[in-house]
Amino acid sequence: MRQLRIRIVGGSMGGLFAAALLHQDGHDVRVYERSPASLAGRGAGLVAQRDLFTLLRRIGCEHVARLGVPAFERIHLDRDGAVARRQDMPQTQISWDRLYRTVRARVPDEDVLPGRVARAAAQDARGARILFEDGGADDADLLIGADGLGSVVREAVTGRPSPNRYAGYVAWRGLIPERALPATAHLLLDRFTFYTAPQSHALGYLVPGVEAQIEAGERRYNWVWYRRVPAEALAAILTDDLGRGHPYSLAPGQLPGAVAAGLRHDAARLLPPQFAAAIAAEPRPFVQAIFDYEAPVMAHGRIALLGDAAFVARPHTAMGIAKAAGDAMALQRCLAAADDVPAGLAAYARDRQQVGADIVAYGRRLGTMME
Repeated sequence: MRQLRIRIVGGSMGGLFAAALLHQDGHDVRVYERSPASLAGRGAGLVAQRDLFTLLRRIGCEHVARLGVPAFERIHLDRDGAVARRQDMPQTQISWDRLYRTVRARVPDEDVLPGRVARAAAQDARGARILFEDGGADDADLLIGADGLGSVVREAVTGRPSPNRYAGYVAWRGLIPERALPATAHLLLDRFTFYTAPQSHALGYLVPGVEAQIEAGERRYNWVWYRRVPAEALAAILTDDLGRGHPYSLAPGQLPGAVAAGLRHDAARLLPPQFAAAIAAEPRPFVQAIFDYEAPVMAHGRIALLGDAAFVARPHTAMGIAKAAGDAMALQRCLAAADDVPAGLAAYARDRQQVGADIVAYGRRLGTMME
């Protein structure tokens, strides 16, 4: 296919995956990211899967997936902190922020524009257009909505309002230096640990340090605690320390001190002592609400959806990054094989629609533990 003018809304992992691949194919690619600051540090840890390894190999970044921390087994704790069950299931966890910085470096700086907030997308027979909050616009042969669960591009593809569905619970999260974990919690090290109670699920694992260190003592511990929150109470949970409401999550440092103190108190009362100690050691816990979403169609005309803009799967699947990588590779492949953009996007939607729906359904099944 001839060189295309491609514009991507969303500069997180999915948008960067697509940009790196399409830039390699010689297209004129530009990424618009609403945040004025780097997204490094926004994520925690993740479990690498096959599609991610494949994409990293294609863009020359396979080395980052090898900078991981192995967990030699999975253990399930009882309420008192004893090991109730063990599973021989080794896996490797990598650092989200290290992955982000590595992939971001594969996209030229001049092609990533931070602080540009898109408000809508549109198209006609000649091409697609992004409309910005500042009154500006940009035209493209192909527009990709990689703008996550708060996508403003969705409606241009689906033809109707496309809100996410709140799943009824949130994930409280923390990421602490390994050295901050007290000796009483060292059972958590070098293994993937779980604790499940009615409407409550905690887990944790090690990830590389801030500079990708994988040596003992230099790593970080990533913990997650899922808890039920009624829909009517969600707005209060997502109100930051300045009294501002947020639609989906609060970042580290935004949680009011009283809420953080309440979280630590509840952890000491409800969780095994090792998890309670890990939560107590996090000075800046953060929170994300859990949602589901399935786009009825992933592409229309010259506009396509990618990653969480198309399908929001619950984090229990550990497949969000891999799903975005699979979408980006399929989009590149389908465009390269097509005679024109609409045909390429139609092929992309056929390729990935069922994959996304299956991952969302899998997340819902895993989420039944919270009901």
